[in-house]
Amino acid sequence: MAADAERIAVIVGVGQVNDRPADPLQGLDSLGLMVAALQAADRDAGGGWLGDVESVAVVQQISFRQDNPLAQKVAERIGSRATIVYDTVGPNGDSPILLLNEAANRIARGEIRIAAVTGGEALRTASQRAALAAKTDVSDQNPIRNLAKGRAPGYRQIHGLTAPVDVYPLYENAGRAAYGQTLAEGQAESGEIWSRFSAIAAATPAAWIHAPKTAAEIVTPTADNRPIAFPYTKLMVANSSVNQGAGFIVTSLAEARRRGVPEARIIYVGRGAAAHEADDFLARDRYDKSPSMEMCLNRVLEWNQVGADELDLAELYSCFPCVPKMARRVIGWPLDRPATVFGGLTFGGGPIGNYMSHAVAEMVDALRGGEGQKGLLFANGGYATHNHAIVLATAPLPGAGEAHDFDCQAEADAARGRVPELIKDYAGPAEIETYTVFYARDGQPRSGVIVARLPDGNRTLAHVPGGDAATIAFLTDGTAEPVGTKGEVVAGGEMMVWRRS
Repeated sequence: MAADAERIAVIVGVGQVNDRPADPLQGLDSLGLMVAALQAADRDAGGGWLGDVESVAVVQQISFRQDNPLAQKVAERIGSRATIVYDTVGPNGDSPILLLNEAANRIARGEIRIAAVTGGEALRTASQRAALAAKTDVSDQNPIRNLAKGRAPGYRQIHGLTAPVDVYPLYENAGRAAYGQTLAEGQAESGEIWSRFSAIAAATPAAWIHAPKTAAEIVTPTADNRPIAFPYTKLMVANSSVNQGAGFIVTSLAEARRRGVPEARIIYVGRGAAAHEADDFLARDRYDKSPSMEMCLNRVLEWNQVGADELDLAELYSCFPCVPKMARRVIGWPLDRPATVFGGLTFGGGPIGNYMSHAVAEMVDALRGGEGQKGLLFANGGYATHNHAIVLATAPLPGAGEAHDFDCQAEADAARGRVPELIKDYAGPAEIETYTVFYARDGQPRSGVIVARLPDGNRTLAHVPGGDAATIAFLTDGTAEPVGTKGEVVAGGEMMVWRRS
């Protein structure tokens, strides 16, 4: 029996906006970016859609937090009387794919005909305005780190683990050791992936940075490419200093045809999959891989009945190199194939939770443009916490027209190993599980942190003072692999300190 065209979800319009005002006081805020992106998506779909949108879903933004929630305001601005109007619970990187999956399911259940999904971040404008108001440098107005201002630092924060850029290196260093790579080999892989990202971004009008970089340029610390958190340089981390919005319109195949959308511009939404790690990044079973990521990726391919070798295109989330490195190992994505259609969060731009809306837009354009028939979108959010993936195609995929439970959390939980207990006041022998070193703006090490395993298998954190040149060198010079080496956690003032054996 043929699937009901009224229940088959398709994407008919995509829109993206980059706002680069000379005067930050004249720039669009996040709401303005979202509305402009949906207006562009409406034009892309042939016009006349927005007033009939029945569901408006918005990726939560942080640039202008005082304006949240924004979904109702977006609906009003686009002239929609939608009855389903909501923001995501957080600004997580998996949000656009989650919202796409939910829209497709609502269409499959016959609850709605037309849905709009959008997000936007005016972080560059917000930082510039805050700096003008406070008479400080723009670098002192980081909205991500500002989220923690005014709060008493906890156990993780006093060790330097405050923002995603502080935490993701824990996965990078653990992964390199697990893959059997030297530091040079691990950096070479990162540089190769990121260099291909920069080339894609250079050819993508909607990307923020159009400057292709070689692998060596990306991984080599310089005055313009300072080290951030070992082993990441500035060109290896998400670029959140952007003003970007993106959105897309999802409808039924029947509605698209009624409104005269050409068949060649209709992109079909496949089945999605989602699973998550614990919100606490110290409550993970390991750092070299993620059971929830593996389950999410394996199930999305299984449920869409597509092998990785049958995918023409892929967007593997790229806030930091460790994520696409882990993801490509799960699905067998070759190093010499670009793992993006937009340019990654360094070069395409890193608008916090909304990056994947840009990836959706670029994937739709690429499929329409004849670059392939199937594309994978893999999203990640939090601290390597949230995973959501989906497949888009130029023809209906298996299960088209059927609502689908995309949650594979139970399977991910069953695949997870024992989570070590966190022992905050431990002193004694231990082994490095993973680590990173934090750098000041002048490129000098500020401090380091060791995630250590105790003899009983439990876990603790240990501080490395920035002045401990010998230990900093051991962690960063690549002469030996620090992961797996033994040492001791000793009392050192407010924090426990790492000492090499």
